[in-house]
Amino acid sequence: MFRARARWWLLVLLVLVGGCRCGDDPGVGGATASFRPQEEVVDFGRVLEGTQVRRSLTLVATGRAGVTVAAVTDAPFFVVVSQIVVAGSGTGTVDILFSAGNTPVQGELVLTAGRTTAKVKLTGVGVRPLACVPTGECRDSRFDLESGQCIESPQADGASCIPGSRCQENGRCQAGVCVGQPRTCDDDNPCTVDSCSPTQGCVTASVACPASLNPCKVGVCDRNAGCQEVDVADFSPCGAVSCKAAQVCFSGTCRTVKPPDGFVCAPATPCQDEGKCSAGECLRPDAGDLESVFSAGLGGAPVAEDGGPVLLVDDGTVYASVCGEDAGCWLAAYTEGGLLRYASPYDDGGARTLLAASDAGVVVLAPEALEAYAPRGVGELRWRTSLAISDAALDGGTSEGVPGTGAGRVALTKEGDVLTYVTWSGDAGTEPLRSRLVLLSADAGVPLALGPEEDGGGAARLAVDDARGAYLYTPWDGRLAFTEWALPATGPDGGTAVAQLGPYLSEVIEDGGVASLSLEPLDAGVPGGAPSLALASGRLLVGTRAFVDTDGGVLGALDWDAGSRTLSPLAEPVLMSPGGTVGHALALACDHTDGTPCVDAELRTVLRSFSSDDGHALSEVDVLPAPLLPGTFHEAALLEQSTVGVLADAALPNGQRQAWLEWIAFGNKVNQCALPGRVEVAGAVFAGDLLHVALRRDGVWRLESYPVGMRAESRGWPQRNASPAGTRRAVP
Repeated sequence: MFRARARWWLLVLLVLVGGCRCGDDPGVGGATASFRPQEEVVDFGRVLEGTQVRRSLTLVATGRAGVTVAAVTDAPFFVVVSQIVVAGSGTGTVDILFSAGNTPVQGELVLTAGRTTAKVKLTGVGVRPLACVPTGECRDSRFDLESGQCIESPQADGASCIPGSRCQENGRCQAGVCVGQPRTCDDDNPCTVDSCSPTQGCVTASVACPASLNPCKVGVCDRNAGCQEVDVADFSPCGAVSCKAAQVCFSGTCRTVKPPDGFVCAPATPCQDEGKCSAGECLRPDAGDLESVFSAGLGGAPVAEDGGPVLLVDDGTVYASVCGEDAGCWLAAYTEGGLLRYASPYDDGGARTLLAASDAGVVVLAPEALEAYAPRGVGELRWRTSLAISDAALDGGTSEGVPGTGAGRVALTKEGDVLTYVTWSGDAGTEPLRSRLVLLSADAGVPLALGPEEDGGGAARLAVDDARGAYLYTPWDGRLAFTEWALPATGPDGGTAVAQLGPYLSEVIEDGGVASLSLEPLDAGVPGGAPSLALASGRLLVGTRAFVDTDGGVLGALDWDAGSRTLSPLAEPVLMSPGGTVGHALALACDHTDGTPCVDAELRTVLRSFSSDDGHALSEVDVLPAPLLPGTFHEAALLEQSTVGVLADAALPNGQRQAWLEWIAFGNKVNQCALPGRVEVAGAVFAGDLLHVALRRDGVWRLESYPVGMRAESRGWPQRNASPAGTRRAVP
């Protein structure tokens, strides 16, 4: 009985044990089947935007039985294979992709096998890379993902590069710097002047043959024979022309003839056809108004100091410094066709005055500083240099007084370096304390050479001669001085500067690489002169008082004796012909014979021409357009064919003003054309065959350009500041 019951319980026990199913896999008797992820978080770290990164997550079987795991996630995360088999007591791998954007993201990976679910956190940071641009040739710049910054490094030595100056070629990297070989610009033509511009490369200009003393001869260059004189075209004017008598050229000789009917007695102008002789009189058709090439709104009022340029023109670009009522002030650049190139605002919104322009930059006067702006692109500020360049400032102290410079006291060398005469005044700006001559580099505005600090100062004039140096005239003491410079060059160690000295340049300050600039007074002083200076072909017109040889010899005082009239010379402009034989200056004339002064309405403005040989007067012409109306002279320039172009206006009886462009040749006013409408002229400049004018018409300030009918002279000293660009540099 007992034995039967024991077998029954044993049978029940075996049945219960045999019917048990452990784990999730019914096919494996006696084994468990589950899993767990080895990590709770998968971090992809920082990943560049637009790229994918793969990470692997290990799944561990928690039993002896194998298991199939489903993996699911959402964008920007993706699983490569969504079903992963994990062997019993083993591991499996799920591969996950992160497609990076530009922000930090989080996601979740869901893993499922039967009744078991596990979740893993996914994180990643999408990073938008910086646009890494190297600071120069021979430098590489790459984006560092971890720091989020650009990292720059030098290129390997010997790598090819493009030198920063177009005067170098075949550049190779050396220690992170592009080093090139000098470019050869010689075209083997004796009739061209070949040079190299750092910004333009090789530049070729025709040789300027010496101007002939014979008005019926002209210098031309022959490739085989060089410069020689040839006859001008027959019937070319060589003096005054009228229908009673005309001085014209025949076979290279100036002759006086009685013109026949039909003889051209007055050339055509942009507003009037040519005049022809008829019965001893010059008959011309009625003149019309000039038609502008373009008219563009300036957006504000043009800025200029007294006697300074309102407009500058260089390389086909017209520059104006403009201030709007609420918009601050800016440098505006226009094409010669009137299209706005850029309007570059000044940092502080304050006014600036134009001084000079070249391919190295547009130089303007800021409060107690000079600034240079790029002539192209968006006109960005290239450099700003304080004028407080005194011995105290160089020694780390504070200079006494307020430094300043201005029109006529800034000139450019052929390379675009800036020569400026700086004067320190008392706090009121009226008492000159001391002065100094300074040479600044074209590219960075750093001092290259400094003159000695001198007591006194004030208005002065500079004139640069490319072949010799520069001249400085200081009217308050009558001094005419000369300086020649040579720039410091970098020494072998890359730091100490070594001077390439000229006759008047003393030793270099070694720690700063700044040369001492010396001034040598010439024997020919001109006391009591006006602040004016012109230079052409080895002759100077100084202070509207005397012609002086560039070596210091006095050629002759200007003949201003007007008999019973009183002539008061104007300081500017003074003009010199390319050959230096004729000078032109303006004066206010008072016709009173009783010694009483003239009121403004009675003063006339006259243009007087002088021979530079002895200073005697050659001719005199009233430059105001209406003899019986008061008026104002604005601008003059030498044109082709010994002609002077003049812009002047007259005050009309109704209080309005009208402006005229005039042509004066050989002591005669050849013609004049009215600018349309009633205008207020702020300033003008002759450039090529155009006259650019800043004026106000109907209450709006505008930039307008008008045809002149002949080209402005580009040699000698043909304009107020020698060139449309205001460089105050004589061109041979």
